[in-house]
Amino acid sequence: MTAPVRLGVNIDHVATLRNARGGRHPDPLRAAEIAIAAGADGITAHLREDRRHIRDEDVARLKERITRPLNLEMAATDEMTAIALKHRPHAACLVPERREERTTEGGLDAAGGRAQITPVVMALRRAGIRVSLFIAADPAQIDAAAEVGALVVEIHTGAWCEAVTHGDRAAAAAEFARIAAGATRAAQLGLEVHAGHGLDYMTAEAICALPEIVELNIGHFLIGDAVFEGLGKVVEVMRAAMARGRAPGPQ
Repeated sequence: MTAPVRLGVNIDHVATLRNARGGRHPDPLRAAEIAIAAGADGITAHLREDRRHIRDEDVARLKERITRPLNLEMAATDEMTAIALKHRPHAACLVPERREERTTEGGLDAAGGRAQITPVVMALRRAGIRVSLFIAADPAQIDAAAEVGALVVEIHTGAWCEAVTHGDRAAAAAEFARIAAGATRAAQLGLEVHAGHGLDYMTAEAICALPEIVELNIGHFLIGDAVFEGLGKVVEVMRAAMARGRAPGPQ
């Protein structure tokens, strides 16, 4: 029987809403607890240099209080490495980061950034932290991820999701084929394969059909839909969509 795909819920945008007015409401920790109660397998949070959503104290509270693994998204910098080593989350996902971007745009350049990335990966791994790289489904990037010592790759699904949203069938098919080929290559190199960025119910269901995919990390869509349906409900609906995608087809 094929194992179900894990769901990591990114609670960054709960913190974004809190920070828009200041104070403590809504609390990202409460969001994490609700998501876990509804079936999330883990919680993802991105601590950015400018602290635009998640803050240092959020990382400490999440690590102390939640009952599922914490995945800390972070840039490959000395500051973020020190914070990760202090709090020791279950996992750390290295991502590209630019102050002027609204959200993470594109994947990490693991191939071009080996010298900076390798010591960060090694330091985190020595501390018992599972390291993933958020990369495009590009052979050179996947090979580089294995070479720098990462155990996991998270494939950037943004371009595919954008093509699906805009009804560009040719582009969507091409992007999905690229993701599928990248997932196969990563698995052949012994890397665990995750995926994320821009996923909704439909695209999450579709990508779960790829047997190499072990985990999805989803944030903005779930938090957005939670405004109307409630966070617990949307996590349950997402889990059901992922289960449909993973279910074996007719023989």
